[in-house]
Parts: sequence; C-alpha cells; structure tokens
Amino acid sequence: MTQADFLKSKFTDPVKLSAAEITGPHRFFNRELSWLAFNWRVLDEASNHAVPLLERLRFLSISATNLDEFYTVRVAGLRALKRGGKPAISEDGLTPGEQLVLINENARRLLQAQQAVFNKLKKEMDSQGITIVNRSKLTTRDLKHLENHFVNKVFPVLSPLAIDPAHPFPFIPNTGFCLALKLERASDHRALQALLPIPQQIARFVALPAKQGENRFLPLEELLLLHLGMLFPGYADRGHCAFRVLRDSDLEVEDEAEDLVREFETALKRRRRGEVIRLKISAGAPEDLRALIMQELHVTDDDVVEVRGLLGVADLKELVLDSRKDLQWPKFTPRVPERVQDHEGDMFAAIRQKDMLLHHPYETFDMVIRFLEQAARDPNVLAIKQTLYRTSLDSPVVSALCEAAEAGKSVTALVELKARFDEAANIRQSRRLERAGAHVVYGFIHYKTHAKISTVVRREGENLVTYTHYGTGNYHPITARIYTDLSFFTCDGPLGRDATKVFNYLSGYVQPEGLENLAIAPTGLKTRLLELIAAEADHARAGRPAEIWGKVNSLVEPDIIDAFYAASKVGVKISLVVRGICALRPGIKELSENIRVKSVVGRFLEHSRIVCFGNGYGLPSKKARVFFSSADWMGRNLSRRVETLIEAHNPTVKAQIVSQIMAANMADEAQSWVLSPNGEYHRNLLASDGQIFSCHRFFMENPSLSGRGTAGAKDVPKLAHSRDEASG
Repeated sequence: MTQADFLKSKFTDPVKLSAAEITGPHRFFNRELSWLAFNWRVLDEASNHAVPLLERLRFLSISATNLDEFYTVRVAGLRALKRGGKPAISEDGLTPGEQLVLINENARRLLQAQQAVFNKLKKEMDSQGITIVNRSKLTTRDLKHLENHFVNKVFPVLSPLAIDPAHPFPFIPNTGFCLALKLERASDHRALQALLPIPQQIARFVALPAKQGENRFLPLEELLLLHLGMLFPGYADRGHCAFRVLRDSDLEVEDEAEDLVREFETALKRRRRGEVIRLKISAGAPEDLRALIMQELHVTDDDVVEVRGLLGVADLKELVLDSRKDLQWPKFTPRVPERVQDHEGDMFAAIRQKDMLLHHPYETFDMVIRFLEQAARDPNVLAIKQTLYRTSLDSPVVSALCEAAEAGKSVTALVELKARFDEAANIRQSRRLERAGAHVVYGFIHYKTHAKISTVVRREGENLVTYTHYGTGNYHPITARIYTDLSFFTCDGPLGRDATKVFNYLSGYVQPEGLENLAIAPTGLKTRLLELIAAEADHARAGRPAEIWGKVNSLVEPDIIDAFYAASKVGVKISLVVRGICALRPGIKELSENIRVKSVVGRFLEHSRIVCFGNGYGLPSKKARVFFSSADWMGRNLSRRVETLIEAHNPTVKAQIVSQIMAANMADEAQSWVLSPNGEYHRNLLASDGQIFSCHRFFMENPSLSGRGTAGAKDVPKLAHSRDEASG
C-alpha cells in the first residue's frame, strides 16, 4: 500500500492512529506535500480579514511566487529522478512518479484557490477605489491616454514574432509570458500565427486616469491586444491566448571546475534553457494555438494548466501601492538597542560591556551594518572576515568590506556562489570585492556555506580582541525588515577562536579541531543535536523534568525525527514551531504523543533557528541549555552545508531566548496553525478573554532583554505558559 492509499484509508479518524500502524515510512509526512500545505497557509492569510487589504494581496502574490519556485526546483528534480529510472523512494515510501501525481492534484487545486481569492480581493479593492479594468471598460479619455503610453513607453521594447517556416518558434525563457495570436490579413485573408512576448522590464499593470483618491489599472496584456493594429498593420485578430512558461532552474556544476566563477556563469545560461516543467495557458485558448505551443515547448497535457483568470498572479505585488498606506500594516520602525545608544552608537563599546542578542526585525539590522562600517573606519581594526550567502544588490555590507579593504585592512569574504537564484548577484559582488582588494574565497564545491559569521580583529592596548557576530539570517538589509532572525554580538575569546577556525576551514580546507563552543555541519552539528536530544531522554528516564522547545523553518531529517520519537516515548515533552516543511507526525499514541508541532505564519517571516533543552529542570528554566543556529533540520543543512550551532551562556541572552522569544512563540494563537496526526493544520482563533495573543505584536511592543540599557525599558510582561499553550 502506498502512502497515498494509507492516508485515505487510515487518516479519516486520527484518534484511531497508533504506533503499530505507522511503523516504517508511514511515520513521516511527505516533504513535498508538507511544503504545499505551508503554501496553503500563506494563501489563507490572503483571506484573513485581520490582515489589511493590500497585505492580503501581497500574501496572494507570495503564494504564487512560492509555487513557481517550487515547480522550477523541487518538481524539476522529481521529474529528473523519474526520468533516470533509478530507485529513488522518498523517506515516506513514495516513488518520484507517485509524488508527482499527488503534487499535481494538490497544486491544481491551489491555483484554482488563488484565482478565487483574487476575485474576492478584486471586489474589496474596487470598493476601496483600486480597480483593475479590461478593454471593454475603457473610456475615450482612457483610450487617448493609453495610446500615448503605448507609443512612448511600450512599443519601443516590443518584439512581435511571426511563426512560419522562415521564422521558427522562438525560445521562451523561464517565467516568460507571451501572447499567442491568430491573425488574418484583410487584403487577402492570409492567416498568420505570431507570438508577442510581454516584456518583464515594464510594469504589468498600466495606470489609467482616475479621480482624486482612486486608482485604476489595465493589465499590460490588455494594452497589447488593444494596439495589435500598430504591431501587425493590416491584420485582424481571429483568436488569441496568453501563456506563461516555467523551466527547470536547478544548476549543474562540474565538480572539477578550474574556474568556479566562470563555471557558474555558464550554468546560469543553461538554467534559462532548462526543460519546461509547467505551461500555464489561459482557458479557452484556440485549439490550434494550444497545440502549437505544446508541440514547440515539448510538453504533455499533464504539464499544462488552464487558468480561468489572471496569469502571473505573482505580479499583483505591483498593486501594493505606496499611496495607499491606509490599506497596509501600520508603519513599524525597528528599535535601536538602548545599550548602543548608551555608548553613543559605539558598537565595540556596547559589545565589550557584555554579549548582546538582537531580535530582527524588531531591533534594527542597521546595527549589523554599523558594526562593519565602524570596523572599516576604525584605525585599530586590523582584519575583517565575513560570510556572504545572500545580500542585496547595493549591499551596505559589501560596501563596508570594500571600504575596509581600500583602507588597507585585511579583508576576507566568503561568497557562496551556490545560493539559489542569487548566483548572478553574488558573482557581481565577488568581483566588486576583488577590485577593492579583498581576498574572496568560494568555500567548497560540494558544500554550500550557509553559516552567518563576521569577525573583526581589533588592537586594544597590547592585545588583539576578536569581535564576532553570529546570525541565523542572511546579511541582507532588505529581507531583514521582514524576516525574524537573531544577531549575536560577542567579544568572548573562545567564540572568536571558533569563528576563526571556521574561516580557516572555508579558505584553506583546514579541518577545525578543538572547537570550544561551536558545533558545525557537516562535521559535528547533527551529532551534537542527537546527543542533546538523547541527554534529555536520559533525564526523563531518571524521573527528572524533561522538555525540548525547538524553532526551525523545516524539519525533514529522519535521524532527528526518530530521535524526537524515541525521546517522546520515554516522556520528554517536545514543543516545536516549524514554519514550513514538517515530516514529523505528532500526537501518535506510543510514538509521538508527547510532541506538539505548530506553524507560525503572519506579518513577519519566521526564520530564526533555536533549540532549548530543559537539562533536567524543564522549561522555562535558568539552567536550560540554549542554542541558536543557521541550520534547519534537513539533510542538506546537516550533511551538505557548512552551518553553525552556538550555545548561549550569557544569562541575559538565555533568558531573552527562552522566556521571551520562545515563550511568546509557544503562546501565540493569532498566527499559529497546529499540526494534527493526519497532516492537516488547524487554526484556533478563539480566546476566552476576547484577546488573541500575537507573538509578532508582542515583539513589536517589548524590547529585547539583552539590548536594554541604563535608561531602562519597561519590564517584559510575563507570558502565561502551560502545556496546552505550548502546543499552540
């Protein structure tokens, strides 16, 4: 029996599930279906009336972008496995072909749901003066405005393409969006088939004349259809459709590439030409056009999705208008930590006082940039080392490193070329750093460097002091505004030495030995996690309080899941916040009945990775062991990436993580979805006192403990915490 059959036969009544029924692969959820479940939760936010209207539109756009990336990477990989014909059974017992069938069914329903949500949002937007119109609703004034707009701002970049023996079907790149046309010449009724690629360099929605306080838009494809006569003079439209292409976007890099940068540039060009994974086409397309497109793109009916509505839902993010802040989240300004203010902005003085943990985006990421900018300009700073996985196009982090290198400081930058979809940007940044005089290294061919580390070596008197920053998120000032992450600053000697050893490992392949407070993947992080889980199980066997709190983006690694199952069986209480993919099946009698899992989805994207162990005292406790990490609990993170796991020893930092960050996540109801044994997520938005607790609201209103200064922030409110609240 496949898992699909098992799900249908057994999971109609989760109460009847037992450990005896889910031995073997059935003890895991399928990772691909779990990811789709996450994207359903994202889409649900687009229907959540507690969320402002244009933020709901943004959630709809995000769900579409997510699904596109899922197809170009994950589905493309499964198709390659299926084509290869080699046994490739997933941990939950499904072949690639079986997974593709289930994905296809689920994703088609998701696409239909996106269109239904869009239709509802469109009506609400219309009531708020934001209207999307079609050609039939245009006024004479609109037509005059659009003709001028088309001639001056659109026509010069269009490339109408005839399709005939002299003009073969053109290449359509990944995410390419086109109109397919059936035309007829008026003079002799000669037929012509043509394509009109819709340029991605132009806004998808064209602004129309509108009254004060109103906004009207026409989709770009409607503008093009309106002016076909200028593009194909003498021809009449006898039928048309729109279509959008998704291609395999995974990269293949030669293991023995002599020039890694050049190899990646070549691989990026191959990505554009990957095989078509999915073709979305407007419903009601003329049969001959549909057949031509399918034939030329080499797709089957299984690869084609007919869309009755808007193609390219991801483009709706354009309509989150700056002029309509009243329909968006109230403005939130990240805090500057009081301790930094106490030291008049001097990051080194603030860190010397004691370790400091910042919680982004609630505390501003500008402190990370300030740390590097001060290092670049400080004459006592001798050297800077920095990892770069993802960063912005005009990165202030890279600018600071370039300034330091140009000032004669020793600067080493580890640039990860394999950061998916950021490869080209990282190549540009690496060349910019090299021109400034920095040492640029690329780590390993077989491993991605996902660790977030920065070190600054500063001369203080007769000594050299290493200031270190460890993070859970990327050095990216744009995503830092919406991703929840931790930034840990310290001048602790052992942590500085550990960071230096990791950089030596990355630049010189020197295996790090004698790490004092750090575990790294791929060499020892997974082993450390398994040891810590086993130690908590030993506390349970000895009759001591035993508890684990964890927070990650994804939980897939089978050995970690089995370790949690084993701990649950002996009585360890485990509460997990897993934002996205979760392959662990909670709440199964005699297997995982002591495990609770929930997902938090809301205004900010949960991105920090944290794990706390009661250490024989339960949670929360001052004697707990507390860790934060760059790694999710997935095979790729623990075995094929360079990652870090740092233990917090400073009492204030520990209290901040356990009693503030984790306790608030456990108590959250407003954004929490609870995972059931059958794989479904349920939301409980009822509160006995009428007030639903939101961890995001709590963090916006209360400063982080370790950033407080002498001015004294208000005491952090106590969070009610019980076993039920820990489960969401």
